[in-house]
Parts: sequence; structure tokens; C-alpha cells
Amino acid sequence: MKEFNMIISGVGGQGVITLMQIIAEAALKQGYDVKTSELHGLAQRGGSVINHIRIGDKIYSPLVMEGEANLIISLEPVEALRAAYYGSKENKTTFLINNYSIIPLSVPVTKEFYPSLEKIKEELKYFSSRIIMINASDIVKKEGAGIILTNIYMLGFASFKNLLPLEKKYLWKGIEEIVPRRYLDVNRKIFESAFKVLKVEETS
Repeated sequence: MKEFNMIISGVGGQGVITLMQIIAEAALKQGYDVKTSELHGLAQRGGSVINHIRIGDKIYSPLVMEGEANLIISLEPVEALRAAYYGSKENKTTFLINNYSIIPLSVPVTKEFYPSLEKIKEELKYFSSRIIMINASDIVKKEGAGIILTNIYMLGFASFKNLLPLEKKYLWKGIEEIVPRRYLDVNRKIFESAFKVLKVEETS
């Protein structure tokens, strides 16, 4: 594989950096060269976070250029808009977005406008012909877990839908490497739940 470019966006407290670390570790275990970077934003709770991951046989730069992302995973809808210019129709970028909104404190205080999910999706159509919105956080809550594990569910979803060039077994090895041992059982439950739910959806 020459290269696969990813962006992961969200806000601090959603596990954006953890997801990046898991995918990077999985890619290394599968034998790829990997470069990652947190380009801007603070990983503090509520702040925007955008991470870059580049995977391939030989990767020289950690930064994804504008329009060159193959996959953009966003744990929050508006953060998908912030990362939109990394995508392009020419590069057939896929957007995978959690539709759980985290409205910044600045919105009610300054009366800023927070766009609807329909508006966000409409704007993203300028950058991609494949936009997937899922209610990942709601599904995780129904599974009895905290929404911090939304990132793990979306990883399972991306794997099942073949949005990543990484095998499921290596993604799990990445989880085992990054996640503290005491949380592995619940992480496995959420990771596997994406495959079970999707199988039901596709065969019903």
C-alpha cells in the first residue's frame, strides 16, 4: 500500500488522541510505516482536536495535505466541518461522523449559531460524495457504557465497513496495547457490538 491518509477530529475528552494511538499501533503491528501529528487544538476538555495519521509502506511526513484524506472520522458533527478541507471528491474521501453534538459554551453565551445535522451534511457534500452519520454515542449508552467509548465503537464500525486498510485482529491488538488492562473487557464489548449491530442491519 503506497499510502492511506486519515484525519480524526473531535473535542477534548472524547478520546480523539486515544483513537489515533490505537490506529497507529495497529498499523505498526500490521507491518506499515506510520506517522502521526496533532496539528492544532488543545486536548483539554471541550477544545477542538484534529489528529493526522498517515499509513503506508514508507511515510515521510506526518501531515495530511488539503484534499488528500482518504478517511475523516469525526467524533462530533461541527468538528467534521473544521476538518472538511482535508477531504475532496477527487480523492473520494469518506466522512464517518458521530451525530452526537457537543455544543460549546460560547454558543449560548455569545448567541452563536450551531448548525443542524442536515446543514452540516449539506456543507460536507462540497468535499465528499460519501458521508456516513451514525448515532454512535447513543448506541454505546444503550450498551451500558460511557460515551467516552464512542471512539471504540466508531473504530469497529470503520473496520466492519472496510473504511480502514487494517485487519480487525490488528485493531484489537492496538486496543490491547493502548487501553489500560482493567478497561479491556468493556472495550471489547463495544468494539464487537459494532459488528453485531451492523450484521443485523444488513441482513434484516
